[in-house]
Parts: sequence; C-alpha cells; structure tokens
Amino acid sequence: MSSRRSDEPVRLNRIYTRGGDGGQTSLGDGARVSKLDPLVEAYGHVDELNSLLGHACVVAPDDARLLRIQNELFDLGADLSVPFAESDGKLRVDQAAIDRLEAECDAANAALPELRSFVLPGGSELAARLHIARAVCRRAEREAIRAAETRPVNPLVVVYLNRLSDLLFILARAANGGDEPLWLPGGAR
Repeated sequence: MSSRRSDEPVRLNRIYTRGGDGGQTSLGDGARVSKLDPLVEAYGHVDELNSLLGHACVVAPDDARLLRIQNELFDLGADLSVPFAESDGKLRVDQAAIDRLEAECDAANAALPELRSFVLPGGSELAARLHIARAVCRRAEREAIRAAETRPVNPLVVVYLNRLSDLLFILARAANGGDEPLWLPGGAR
C-alpha cells in the first residue's frame, strides 16, 4: 500500500464499501447516521448542485469561476458533513468566500440592464443550465437551514448558498446577452 501524496485529498481504491447498504452513512466525524439525516440531505443537495454546475461547464468549459465554485461546493459539503463547532480547525466556509461571490455578483450585474420584470428560466443553453443550478441551490439552502434546526451547522453555509444563488441568477442573465425571456403577467400575453 503506497502512502498518499500531500496534494491528494483522498485516495480510493474501491468505490463501494457496503457500509451504506442498511440505509446509514458516516458523517465526516465518523458518526453513523441515517441517509435521511438532515445533514446528509443538505450535502446531498449540494452534490446535486455541483453536478449541475458541471453540466453547465460542458457549454462553458473555460469558465474558471464555475470550476472554482465547484471546488468551493466540495468544501461546503465537507463543512456540512462534520457537525459545526466554533474554531474546530475543520474545513469550513469562510467570509472570504462569501465576499468573493458578492464581488462577482456586483461585477457581472454591472454590465446588465436593469430588471423591469421577472425573468423566466431559459434562453440560451448555458442560461437554462444555470437557472436549473440556481433552483437547486435554493433547495440546498433550505435543506441547510432545516439541518441547522436539529444540528450545529456553520451559519456561513447558508449565507454562501444564498449568495451563490444570486450569482447564478446574474450569470444566467449574462448568458442570455440581454435577450432573456421575461414574465408577462396575466392579460399581457
């Protein structure tokens, strides 16, 4: 058995372990919990979000921002997988990640026209994929809030997901290049 290099976060020789066959899984601290545990639900939705961002990267393969966010979502999932304790030295979402998202929101939004209606999800291929990711991001946020009702959760996880959903909305608008489908209420159709 060879030792893991310092730049390798994990080494897996076999993907299946059979440890979850009875409906339980291990949290990052080693505790065994139901796969229906609120933390598992929350980081499961984060995993789905990350997969959807990977799907968006298919049509935007050079978007370093999306690749960075995918890595941050792995960090966020790791954060959720270990019950939160202040200053515990574990991998945690921090304010700098949120500040970066806010700066990216401001920069991307500055180039867009002012909104005068609600935007319908869709438009270009990339915009549609980002809108789906945004909706799943909102679900992941709700699940993280739900988990925080029963277990200790880093409060910055919820803030990060909230800000990320804003950024994904703005990026979807930008992907439509100003020609986005708008909601036409009731009789205006």
